[in-house]
Amino acid sequence: MIKTLEKSARTVDAAIEEALKELSLSRDDVSVEVLEMGKSGFLGIGAVPARVLVSYETPDEPAPAAERPAPARPEKPAQVKAEKPKTEKPVKAEKAPVKAEPAAKPATAPAVVDENPDYAAIRSFLTGLLERMGVSAEMEITPRDNGGINVNLTGSAMGAIIGRRGETLDAIQHLTNYVVNKGTEKHLHISVDAEAYRSKREESLTHLAEKMAEKAIKYKRSMALEPMNSYERHVIHTALQNYEGVTTSSTGVEPNRRVVVSYVRPEKPDNKPKSREWA
Repeated sequence: MIKTLEKSARTVDAAIEEALKELSLSRDDVSVEVLEMGKSGFLGIGAVPARVLVSYETPDEPAPAAERPAPARPEKPAQVKAEKPKTEKPVKAEKAPVKAEPAAKPATAPAVVDENPDYAAIRSFLTGLLERMGVSAEMEITPRDNGGINVNLTGSAMGAIIGRRGETLDAIQHLTNYVVNKGTEKHLHISVDAEAYRSKREESLTHLAEKMAEKAIKYKRSMALEPMNSYERHVIHTALQNYEGVTTSSTGVEPNRRVVVSYVRPEKPDNKPKSREWA
């Protein structure tokens, strides 16, 4: 059953936080519709609170006891007059051949014989983790050019693997690197992806960075982006490192650290006449 809860506060984030606190739910368990963005007003005059509508799912309530159908009373079997057994020998029924049921499909791809030990460790850990999460996925492990390893997961329920803005996927990648590298001298970098989410996210972040750079140059002011993790901030910095007219920097503390795209004034050419040099 889908239920809704309307909340208002000074900001949209504050309204969502109050709703989640009242419902004792996480952000991933609800969907949010912004009814009013809210305005701060001038010196408190004309301020309008932000309003949100939070939708969440609850288990269906059982039907009342009065509405439940009464159990049917078993009927008494009719008395049948016993007959004398016949002297003929009973015919034995032939047993039908039992068809073997197909084996259940494993949650992940089976391990490869004589697989690389690092690959085997990655496959073993992720297989157990996905089984505990109740997610079935195919796993493809390939080497990277820099000596690391790429792991791509594919399946029908990748939303649970990726999570909100890739937070669950980042956590899975962090755990995989920790488990595989634990107790070894080498540090092997393992990148875990799901349905090529990271490449798509990089493309959208690059497009966002260029769009914010154009705004910074157009309005000649600094533009702050939404809070991002270290990997996403690195994508923004890399995309604009050679972009003429802007510079980037990070501000704030985790988890609210964000990138700021700042306008850079072009240097004015020196129009002073150059003195002649006499031989």
